[in-house]
Amino acid sequence: MSERALAALVREQRWFGSKSRSLAGGRIVDSGALSPECTLALFEMAFADGGSELYQLPYRLALNGEVVLDLADPALADALLACLRGSARLATTAGEVSFELVAELPGIVELQPARAIGGEQSNSSVVFGERCALKAYRRLEAGESPELEMLRFLDAHGFGHTPRLLGSYRYAGAPLASTLGILQEFVPDARDGWQDALASLVDPANFLSRLHRLGEVTARMHALLASDDRDAAFRPEELGERSDDETEALVAGLPEPLQGRSGELLEHLLALHRAGARGKAIRQHGDFHLGQVLWARGDWVVLDFEGEPARSLAERRAKSTPLRDVAGMLRSFAYAAETGHALGAPGPPGWESDARRAFLDGYEAVIDQSLLPPPGLARDALLAACELEKALYELRYELNNRPDWVHVPLAGIERLLGRA
Repeated sequence: MSERALAALVREQRWFGSKSRSLAGGRIVDSGALSPECTLALFEMAFADGGSELYQLPYRLALNGEVVLDLADPALADALLACLRGSARLATTAGEVSFELVAELPGIVELQPARAIGGEQSNSSVVFGERCALKAYRRLEAGESPELEMLRFLDAHGFGHTPRLLGSYRYAGAPLASTLGILQEFVPDARDGWQDALASLVDPANFLSRLHRLGEVTARMHALLASDDRDAAFRPEELGERSDDETEALVAGLPEPLQGRSGELLEHLLALHRAGARGKAIRQHGDFHLGQVLWARGDWVVLDFEGEPARSLAERRAKSTPLRDVAGMLRSFAYAAETGHALGAPGPPGWESDARRAFLDGYEAVIDQSLLPPPGLARDALLAACELEKALYELRYELNNRPDWVHVPLAGIERLLGRA
């Protein structure tokens, strides 16, 4: 298959995140053998506007000439797992892929079969024998994965609400040095918060009590992330007032549904940030929503610490108010409520308001108050700013990935501006 044909195939994948950009072509910038029949490539997607993105592309060339990209393909999955099990170091044309195991794995038979994890994802994940899960990061940037960094920190500080980290693999070479993937313990018999939310539209009582507990777990996570002054990457800082330039950059170049309203949005955001510019800036989850938490064995488990997929690695590592995570979860309730309406099962009146209240009550009961602005107008203003910024991010993301969902962030923006 030619590189141009391979670029067209990559464009069709659900993890390709720039579907709204015109494609100019693609090329393999480096590659190495995972096994006699499987290859790991770094593939550059080039766009008509002159930009490019680099993707991780494990693949197998089938006997009929077809390129197999499915990470759960048995040959591909087994090749990656074997490399992790052996802490392999694989030479590539322009660098090296190194695999690291940090905990003992179950036997080979126990980790069969391999299956893909479904759903809307910007990365690819495969489960081995319902015992461990491998996540391969697709779009690559220079630097260590924020998720790997966060999991190491939380493990070291006794946070018991994440699956255990088992290993990782990374690339270092001429194009860049980057984390390629992580291996974690798999949590069986779990139900994600999104499934729970949709089921609760019929009978919300149990879910609302679980949301109170989720608020408590979230607050504990934030307290731990702010607990170590010795680690510069995690040391809490004074929040301070957001610069006008940062806010202007956020609303610049708004897509079609909001063209002509950037001035209104800018003034609204600036006012909110000025009212709420107190508290601490800390590391946070970065893409916190119902699909990132699991209810298992009577408590919540938090997943997927890589941050919002459309943001740069530097942005995903940046410290900010913990209310950004809170806002992400609150926006997720809006998505669940809208999904219920679309499915013809909207749930009882006030479901979203009740969900917000339960989560916020649990969070406020546990959070270290020094991390936030004082309760009242200042805290409410900063949370509203974070929700509005999250909705603006969602709008851009949906336009690039799920255009049929654009109405959800638009409705949120209108409500946060006080028009609905």
